[in-house]
Amino acid sequence: MSRPSHGTLHHIELWVPDLHRALASLGWLLEALGYAPFQSWDDGRSWQLGPTYLVIEQSPALTAEEYDRCRPGLNHLAFHVEDAATAEKLVADAAQHGWHLLFPEQHPYAGGRKHYAAYLENDDGFEVELVAVNSRERN
Repeated sequence: MSRPSHGTLHHIELWVPDLHRALASLGWLLEALGYAPFQSWDDGRSWQLGPTYLVIEQSPALTAEEYDRCRPGLNHLAFHVEDAATAEKLVADAAQHGWHLLFPEQHPYAGGRKHYAAYLENDDGFEVELVAVNSRERN
């Protein structure tokens, strides 16, 4: 792996209320996006893609039992996907892994007519956005 460029994201650490649920949803998604398992310990796991890794941990230091993306802090993670077909394949498979589609009446242009994306939420309320790199604008 080459040296990361200045400003490249090093890692993200998500504290989750239930590690097993997070592994079923977030772990599946990360691997479907090409992240490789990186580290593993009793309360967490991590996955890496290039110089960046993402940690999922059920920390004993949690001060709440539920995640709320509408509170100050992280609202969602957005990932590039190759194209619209890849986004739709992930959406179709996601329901089997604890995810549901947000904004279904506006899908796949909930972010605007030039932004082909799928917005998913898992059972713990974590949101991800899957942004198609190669897609056509809606007329």
